[in-house]
Amino acid sequence: MYAQTEPTRTINIVNGERMRQLQLSDSTTLITLAGNAIVKQDNSTISADSIAVNQATGIAECFGNVHINDADSVHTYAQYLKYIGQERIAYLKKKVKLTDGKGTLLTDDMVYNIASGVGSYANGGKVVNGNTILTSTDATYFTDTKDVFFKKFVHLTDPQNDIKADSLRYNTLRKEAYFIAPTRIVNKNGTVINTKNGIYNLETGQAEFFDRTSMADSTFSVTGGRIAYDEKSGILQVQDKGKIVDSVNNIIMLGDELYLNKKENTFLGTRKPVMIIYRDNDSTYITADTLFSGVRKYDSTSKNTVVKRDTVNNTIAINTSQKQDTIRYFLAFHHVKIYNDSLQAASDSLYYGTEDSVFRMYQNPVCWNGNNQVSGDTMYLFTKNQKPEQLYVFYNSMVIARENEQMYNQITGRTLNAYFINGNIDYVRVKGSPAESIYFPIDDDSAYVGMNRSSGDVIDIYFINKELNKIKFINAVDGTLYPLKQIPPDSKYLKGFHWQDSRRPKNKLDIFE
Repeated sequence: MYAQTEPTRTINIVNGERMRQLQLSDSTTLITLAGNAIVKQDNSTISADSIAVNQATGIAECFGNVHINDADSVHTYAQYLKYIGQERIAYLKKKVKLTDGKGTLLTDDMVYNIASGVGSYANGGKVVNGNTILTSTDATYFTDTKDVFFKKFVHLTDPQNDIKADSLRYNTLRKEAYFIAPTRIVNKNGTVINTKNGIYNLETGQAEFFDRTSMADSTFSVTGGRIAYDEKSGILQVQDKGKIVDSVNNIIMLGDELYLNKKENTFLGTRKPVMIIYRDNDSTYITADTLFSGVRKYDSTSKNTVVKRDTVNNTIAINTSQKQDTIRYFLAFHHVKIYNDSLQAASDSLYYGTEDSVFRMYQNPVCWNGNNQVSGDTMYLFTKNQKPEQLYVFYNSMVIARENEQMYNQITGRTLNAYFINGNIDYVRVKGSPAESIYFPIDDDSAYVGMNRSSGDVIDIYFINKELNKIKFINAVDGTLYPLKQIPPDSKYLKGFHWQDSRRPKNKLDIFE
């Protein structure tokens, strides 16, 4: 076995153009060096214009152009140094600079522990790491790990960012900032980040934030328990009660797993996502297994309308042309639910575009307005200011108006056109070959008189206060009125009848379940 060599506590004199020995007392002798003065202890070499050494106490004072060379790895400069050899601690003042090849610390007053490689200042200073500059009142620099802990009025600047915090840790080797206190980051592209816990690599542009961090620019704002961000790709991952706000289109997306692509202007929700379209005091809530939103160029030359002209009613779909360069659209997949105070809906998939404010619902779509349910194979719901204006249903269309648990007014046909006034259903036209209806008329005393089962090429239904008021049949009319006690059990429901109230969101809280 070999015994380990103990570090020496003696300050060895290496050079001095002029050397003097001063006997200050019986126990105190100073050796002064002037001109290219150099002393050494272990792997540390200290040079200065002049040095006074007390070898008995192991203390040296250095004056002018002080340089500490610590094993050729860390270099420290100052105009004054008091060096305690027994503890290997250097007290430096005036134009202090510490550099380790990765970062440079600058201050006027620093304590540097050569043994541990830790330097600190408490009266203001800065660290320069390439194009990154950090200033603070207090700082501690660990030269072995290249970590710097900054405290009090911390300010980081580089060509891309302006960061202010009360406390911050920075690694000069990896060029990473660690946020451990309330921090505000302003990016040159206008993004503002507020966080109190996170990691940001200034070289790669990759960041990860925790504890309800928020990010915002001129178009989007993002909040979440965890946000992972890649500046180069422009992609953010938001987790734990995430929130994305599109302030341009008045859209909010909520969820536990959200993605935002700032370059492509898209966002995606995959875990309990909810989208809110808000206008003034009205909002529409949408949920599904997956929600996606993107943008596409608006084709102003297109003359296609969403729905062909209704030749019977001589009406046409809403004019979809708008003067805008891009259109934001939304896709929803599986278990889609929509809630608005005026109307609720459910389907398997959905497309919505801002160019016409039409909800296109596919695969078993159904919607409700008051006690009225409308269903079919495919459904287009036209809205204005978040209120329904028109509804088009293609194939296997059916309207059901619930009277009570035993009676349901029903109309079915091939296609259906519904029209709303102030968000309330007003008029419905059903066409088929034939269209059929079951209707429970009442007398002047509001008593049910029986069940009317009829058919015709066209059926018009009129509503007052969202309640069925009148039915009108056009062409090839055929019908039978059954007294209440003589209704055949197999005639109470039309083919395809399905009261789907269990799918209906009763309030906006149902959207979040």
